Amino acid sequence: MSEFYELETFCMGTVISQRIYGEKSEIAAIKVEEEMKRLESLMSFFLESSEISRLNRAAGKQAVELGCESLYVLNRAKYFSEICKGTFDITIGPVAKLWGIFTDHAKVPSEEEINEALSLTGYTDITIDNGLGTVKLEKAGESVDLGAIAKGYTADRAIEIYKQQGIESAFINLGGNVMVLGNKPDGSPWKIGIQNPLHERGQCLGVVNAVDKTIVTSGDYVRYFEKDNIKYHHILDPRTGYPADSGLMSTTIVSEKSIGADALSTAIFILGLQEGMELINSIKDMEAIFVTKDKKIYVTEGLQKDFILFEGTEFLISY
Repeated sequence: MSEFYELETFCMGTVISQRIYGEKSEIAAIKVEEEMKRLESLMSFFLESSEISRLNRAAGKQAVELGCESLYVLNRAKYFSEICKGTFDITIGPVAKLWGIFTDHAKVPSEEEINEALSLTGYTDITIDNGLGTVKLEKAGESVDLGAIAKGYTADRAIEIYKQQGIESAFINLGGNVMVLGNKPDGSPWKIGIQNPLHERGQCLGVVNAVDKTIVTSGDYVRYFEKDNIKYHHILDPRTGYPADSGLMSTTIVSEKSIGADALSTAIFILGLQEGMELINSIKDMEAIFVTKDKKIYVTEGLQKDFILFEGTEFLISY
């Protein structure tokens, strides 16, 4: 099976690349592209016409009826927030805006500013009535941003579409959220690189052998700024309002479903090695890689045979 089709699309604020093998590869790629744009139109924080924007505008006023897909993603977001002690929280937007790390105006806010922004966050303020299909944000000024989970849901949908088109081998990368279907055409596993946090993008410390898996990484090297010799990165702890200081440089989740991997890669980065490891070990079919600031790598038991550390890297595997 040597036929393949590649497609790059800018969607959901990132470049999304597909590589699909099989007779219907082009049809599958185009259907996935259409689906990504449709989901973006429903769930984008930035599009005024989206269901999520409509929900945010109604914050503190009334419940809003949402479609089944937005409802599903919001339910999953609340579930993941609960199991990881609030370290994943889709209402963190006011705090993120304050820091401005993804803008040209990044700053270290005052404690007073952070506390004020934190008062407009909290996943427990998202009230979902699944019977009526409605969602309400309890306080005026609150908002939800599905950016940390919607790409995972989209990746899962992409795999469903590939299967519907009879595709048996495919790769999709949604801005660092990677998902693979089946083996590579030659029957070998896909080899997915894990970024070395100490080097420029594209330099890996190792690879994960993956079949029918998603691989999602969160790290302090993605976006950050420095002030007074202190590095402030973009992964904010919803409990404190400050960049997470957990002793980790990156975390990677390897799982069968991308929606959970998307949420939990952030959560375990904030929780740190011990609590993060305990959480992942409590969830079926989920594995993780933790890279610590003291240059050690910890891999959950179920992933150890599929993770290959490159020779010559600064890191050592610890068990």
